[in-house]
Parts: sequence; structure tokens; C-alpha cells
Amino acid sequence: MSIAELARANLEKTVKDTNLAGLGEKYQGKVRDCYIADGKRTIIVTDRISAFDRVLTTLPFKGQLLNRLSAYWLQTTTEIAPNHLIAVPDPQVSVVTECEPLKVEFVVRAYLTGVTSTSIWTHYQSGERDFFGHRLPDGMKKNEPLPDVILTPTTKGDKGDHDRNLSREQLIADGWIAAEDFDRAAEMSRTLFAAGQTRCAARGLILVDTKYELGRTAGGELVFIDEVHTPDSSRFWIRETYDQRLAAGDEPDILDKEYIRTYLNREHGYQGDGPVPPIPDDVRVEAIVRYARVFEMITGDAFEPDMDEPQARIRRNLKLS
Repeated sequence: MSIAELARANLEKTVKDTNLAGLGEKYQGKVRDCYIADGKRTIIVTDRISAFDRVLTTLPFKGQLLNRLSAYWLQTTTEIAPNHLIAVPDPQVSVVTECEPLKVEFVVRAYLTGVTSTSIWTHYQSGERDFFGHRLPDGMKKNEPLPDVILTPTTKGDKGDHDRNLSREQLIADGWIAAEDFDRAAEMSRTLFAAGQTRCAARGLILVDTKYELGRTAGGELVFIDEVHTPDSSRFWIRETYDQRLAAGDEPDILDKEYIRTYLNREHGYQGDGPVPPIPDDVRVEAIVRYARVFEMITGDAFEPDMDEPQARIRRNLKLS
């Protein structure tokens, strides 16, 4: 069966949440359920998908796909980008070193794009030419490359708070981060993004932008945490069709969660306010098909989901009773 057929058959068998006694203190994010004990964090990547700072729905196999793809990047970039990964005991689970997260996320952008109210394109379209300290030229079109790759850091507030774009100077002055930590994290982020761009270009993809989270180990080292270069944290476009579609004024071929953002914005005018409109099964299936295509293009491997009942499989692989 194709990924689309498998996804359609498993629309009601997704991992929405977990309750795994014995793993430690639980912390639930928008997508990940984390269990913390003995200096380690066990991350269960659920099938939830979020956008506009909201959990929208679930996608079959999304947790497996994201966990495996992020592990691929973390395992293949350790020489240039230290990270927190220890082991991957299950397709949907990573065990990592517990770190103290920085209160700043590092967003790296290479293109003028986006559909949310806070996107760089929305700001540009409204006439703004200074995007949080980065001067943009007049006359640009949506989805064009920026003159230079830019870093636009955001605050990482408490659960439920909205992130805010602030300049380096504002973040330091307001106590979000120390200057030396910002500069080191920014350098690490640019290095990893450049490596991601190179790998994606070789595989027929454009890495458009991404978000990185970093943390400090007990020994004081800054490392990458959470996820790296997945369709949740990054935008990916098909390289082969990009120039033609840009010239025609069409949207690029999208292989990330921007597909669902665009659907909600186009069909419902949704920007994150009010109840989340229903997302049809066809859209959910198409979304995971696009995620799987990114996985396969980047890794060179076919995405073959583990079809065991996920909650039982996770408990078995984590050796829980």
C-alpha cells in the first residue's frame, strides 16, 4: 500500500497523547510529550500537528516520521552541531540529555515568504522594510530569495504565551539571554542552516527557513535540542519547479506544514483566532504524504511506518510494564 492508502486507513489510530507511568515527570508541549528523570528526557513525538500557536489535529505516522528525520539530522551533523540525542529506542521516541533551554529560539530565513500575521512576507506586503533589524529592498516578490540569509530570534515564553520577535540588542537588554550565549547560538545556527541547505540542494529540495532551539547541558555546553530540519520546524520547497512557479506567480511546491497553514488561510481566512476550522481527511492525508516525501528525499530511504499498535509498541520498546 502507498503512504496515502496507509494514512487513510489509520486516520483514527493516531497518537494524540500519552500517559507513561514510570518514565518521570511529564511535560506536554504542542507536539511532544516529555518525561524527565535522572538527567535524561524521554521525548514521545505524538501525531499532533500545531500551527498558529494552536494544536490543529493529528496526522497518521507523523510522530514516527518527525522523530526519525530529526534523528537523522542530529546523528549526521554532530561534528559541526553538538546536540542532546542519546538514543532512539522507538520510531516515535528519543532519549536525550536533559538541558536547560535558552529562552530564545533562533529562526533562520532565506526567502521572503509566509502566510501568518507575523510572517516576513506579511510584514513586507504591508509596506514595512525593516524586519526586526534587517533592511529589505523595495520591489521584491513573495517567495523570492532574500538578499542574505537572516537570523530573526524570538522569545520562548512560558506555555501559552506567544513568541515575540526581538532584536539581539532587545533580547540582551531585557534579560532574555546573555550576549555571549546569543552570539555563540547564532553562529551555531547559521552553520547548521548552511549544512542543511547544502544537503537539501543535493537532494532536490530548498531549505527555505527553519527554527532552532538550543539548551545548556549540566556541563555548560550549548547544544541543539528539540528537533532539526523537519517539516514541522522548517519550510521545504521542490527545487525543480521553483523557478517556473515563481515566474508564473504561483506558490512553490510545498512539502511541510505550511500546506495546512495555507489551506486554513485560503479556505477559511484562519489566522489563529477562534476555533480551529475542521480539517478534511483528504488534507490530513495529503499533508503526511508531503512529509513522507521530504523524509525520503533527504535520507534517501523509503519511509515505511511501523504498523504495530503505537501505544503498546512504545511501552514495549521502553520496557515499561
